[in-house]
Amino acid sequence: MNTTLGTPVRTVHYGLGPIGLAALRSVAARSQATVAGGVDIRDDLQGRDVGELAGIGPCGVSVTRTLSEAGTPGSADVVVHCAGSHLDRVTDEILEALAWGASVVSTCEELAYPWYHHPDQARRIDEAAHATGRTVLGTGINPGFAMDALALCLSSVSERVDRVHIRRVVDAASRRGPLQVKVGAGISPDEFEVRRRAGTIGHVGLVESVAMIAAGLGWQLNSIGETLEPVLASKPIRTDVVTVDPGSVAGIRQIATGSARGHEVIRLHLEMYVGADDPGDVTTLDGVPTIRSSSTGFHGDICTAAIAANAVAAIPRLRPGLLTALDLLPVRATL
Repeated sequence: MNTTLGTPVRTVHYGLGPIGLAALRSVAARSQATVAGGVDIRDDLQGRDVGELAGIGPCGVSVTRTLSEAGTPGSADVVVHCAGSHLDRVTDEILEALAWGASVVSTCEELAYPWYHHPDQARRIDEAAHATGRTVLGTGINPGFAMDALALCLSSVSERVDRVHIRRVVDAASRRGPLQVKVGAGISPDEFEVRRRAGTIGHVGLVESVAMIAAGLGWQLNSIGETLEPVLASKPIRTDVVTVDPGSVAGIRQIATGSARGHEVIRLHLEMYVGADDPGDVTTLDGVPTIRSSSTGFHGDICTAAIAANAVAAIPRLRPGLLTALDLLPVRATL
């Protein structure tokens, strides 16, 4: 890392969709960082001031199509990567950023704990990060905090944890338009099934959260399972983005579980749909003592941008390599 503690971290923002721009705004509001560039492949964004795009006023930095156009190698310390959910589609982008001389903070969901689904890509990224002396950190609100790291943090006051159960309910109507579309709001049950079979609908990262919890607690799982079904609307629902008729899909109900020695020890229950009546998060650790923590919920868009910006400030303190939330939690219950 070519910056010292107390020196503002120079950031380039890769991917300028709703989350990318929110992360840019959050970074720009902090004294520990300064925005040095923006990268996006869309033609309509080329040459535009990234500050104006983010709604914070001109900052004298224009959008480019590639990192090499954003500056010479070493001209930024951290690439804030908000350009995809699936690691196999963004691995080359992360490797490019490392070769360009920057560390990476990424909101790619599968990068939050990549060793379950993508061990080969994880190894390549880790080796490249060590070779360049840089850090790659996968982060986000879910996965990355709400349904994994928070439970591990709570376990720090446990004598023993026997089972982890997390229930998260999100009113998708309060979230960005692309997420409402992503959970299938407004489509028919038949279309939902088509997309489910094709793997083009649902939340990415729930299985990664199960694997992260198990690794953090030192549990050896025999199996990890996942189910996905639609939540159907019982009344008409209208948002700024979609119209949902009764009987149509309002969103998703997705459950991931982890079992050890024939017993379910982890259950992550996620409901994300427009019109959710009682959104919030409940985390329960059965054990000694049993711990139950609840909240009115973490706003996914705001909190993802915030955790990415806060991670940027932490990068100078972190070791080289591919890191996850496990590397940021100093104390947790372990076997």
